[in-house]
Amino acid sequence: MILVLLGTQNNEFVRLLKEVEKSIENKTITEEVIVQSGFTKYESEKMKIFDMIPKDELINLVKKSSLIITHGGVGSIQMALQENKKVIAVPRKAKYHEHVNDHQCQIVKNFDEKGYLIGVEDVQNLNESLKKVKDFIPVKYKKGENDIITIVDNFLENLFK
Repeated sequence: MILVLLGTQNNEFVRLLKEVEKSIENKTITEEVIVQSGFTKYESEKMKIFDMIPKDELINLVKKSSLIITHGGVGSIQMALQENKKVIAVPRKAKYHEHVNDHQCQIVKNFDEKGYLIGVEDVQNLNESLKKVKDFIPVKYKKGENDIITIVDNFLENLFK
């Protein structure tokens, strides 16, 4: 099962769900896909979509998943990495009105450069990353190494509220 996490903040990320659906249609994704969509409104017969999932259920889904596809939020990324999951992260972008700024691009880039996950700068490259992730061996994540990222992310989130 593949789990898609779009966070809990009041931002949509339809572009990512459209690309996931394309990857199901072209058979790059053959597993069941479950989506925690947050505030993203999207309907699909190819994915099970839930607005919000209680935290204990979400953690169980993370543990059961073979892959996590997530937005660039630190909380979602860290939750997946702490469970030693393969992660593909796609940042929301301000130019598409998915966020107030592009801080998620830097967060994803940082985690990608350290080898923790596969970062996808352009959502149209998701299908290629799904093929790449099969052979990807992530660096084991150590909690606390990225606390500065969490601090900066929280600061930026609160700054623009």
